[in-house]
Amino acid sequence: MQKSKFSWANIYLVCVFIFLYLPIFYLIFYSFNAGETMNSFTGFSLHHFSELFSDTHLVIILLNTFLLAFLSALIATFIGIFGALFIYYLKRRSHRNTLLSLNNILIVSPDVTIGASFLILFITLGTLFSGFSLGFWTVLLAHISFSVPIVVLMILPKLQEMNDSMITAGYDLGANERQILKNIILPYLSPGIIAGYFMAFTYSLDDFAVTFFVTGNGFTTLSVEIYSRARRGVSLEINALSTLVFLFALVLVVGYYYISKDNQGRSKKKKRGVLR
Repeated sequence: MQKSKFSWANIYLVCVFIFLYLPIFYLIFYSFNAGETMNSFTGFSLHHFSELFSDTHLVIILLNTFLLAFLSALIATFIGIFGALFIYYLKRRSHRNTLLSLNNILIVSPDVTIGASFLILFITLGTLFSGFSLGFWTVLLAHISFSVPIVVLMILPKLQEMNDSMITAGYDLGANERQILKNIILPYLSPGIIAGYFMAFTYSLDDFAVTFFVTGNGFTTLSVEIYSRARRGVSLEINALSTLVFLFALVLVVGYYYISKDNQGRSKKKKRGVLR
């Protein structure tokens, strides 16, 4: 009976992966098509990749998108670390639960609502300050804002797992708060911090709805540009671009896996050293 359940579970898992990845591989397959459409495969060619790299406008948008994702994830991770610490060390449980609920609301809120809210905020600021306009900085602020709650949720479980006796022992040995943070708390939270950074980076790279509302002044991101081009008909240049982005995402996932594995190995060695 258990064998049949196991086999059905495998079949279900295979079907889910086929459903998720088949369209992606279909897109990647036609990025190497010598023809100009996805109606038929006429032969293998890297023509569309050369077209992509010769399209200076699209390459600049690609670089801007990665720069935006890098900066927003970095700043959101920094804010998220101290946000998670602030929530965790609140003395009153009711205050802690309230802040955690407010943090979670931002995650489950529709992107359209968040984007429209930011648009109203930035338009209001634009009326108050003449030099303020929609562009790179408004998109960056919006991406930081919706990335911080993700980072907080990645770090809080590691804080809850942490043994507070290590901090008490550090204070007993004469360490100050900066040394406790640098030598005990941050090293222990590093898996959660790395996970939070990668999640924030991916969300920023992938976001369309919020960015669509707050972009302007000639600045755009990859998702918004692909959307505007797709309305005129998807060219295989977009397939080539999507292929490169997918490969980059794959490298990120593999890199995160090995970084997490390395951190787990180090933590196990530290535990063994303490036990000895």
